Amino acid sequence: MNNPVSDAAHILIVDDDRRIRALLETYLTGQGFRVTTAANAAEARERMRGLVFDLLILDVMMPGETGVSLAESLRAARQQVPILMLSARADSGDRIKGLAAGSDDYLTKPFEPEELLLRLRNLLRRAGPATPAIREAQFGDCLFDMVKGELWRAGEVVHLTGREKDLLRQLVLGSGRPVSRADLRGDGQDDAARAVDVQINRLRQKIENDPANPALLQTVRGEGYVLYVESVE
Repeated sequence: MNNPVSDAAHILIVDDDRRIRALLETYLTGQGFRVTTAANAAEARERMRGLVFDLLILDVMMPGETGVSLAESLRAARQQVPILMLSARADSGDRIKGLAAGSDDYLTKPFEPEELLLRLRNLLRRAGPATPAIREAQFGDCLFDMVKGELWRAGEVVHLTGREKDLLRQLVLGSGRPVSRADLRGDGQDDAARAVDVQINRLRQKIENDPANPALLQTVRGEGYVLYVESVE
């Protein structure tokens, strides 16, 4: 099984079926991708507020806002992230409706994992890597390159893991507002969200003058964490 690397494509899976989310996450992580999940369109929007994804996998039929409606709204907002739509409906009319909403591909359930993988790779190859709107962020004596995921402190490069890069991107995009542990984790699981505390402490060791008394990356009780950014470009 392959482990995701820091520059691997980051995929958001949006499906109300917990079993399908878990199966896809396990399979795609094993193929070397970074994976975040959401149970509905509202959760997907929250994830996208704090992270830049290279591709979305959207279930068509979900409670509340459908995958078709979510795709339409993303395209109306000029978001060009590739979208692969999943549906149990195989009628040509349903496929046309999904493609017309802005999805780049449409795959019916049940499907072969190998076919899903081939379609994902084709979409990613055509699209190229996603680029965040913010390119650089300054906080304290640190400069973080949002595109490359590089952290510089006092003119020297600081090594970051893939998760630490993702956390910093989310915190920067939080625009000085607290970001919850669940959102930082990406799938909202309580046990995994608590693991974020450990990762935050490691980040503090790399960016704070006094990690025990952080001035830049602070805890907001009951809400999460906030990074105080001085400037962005």
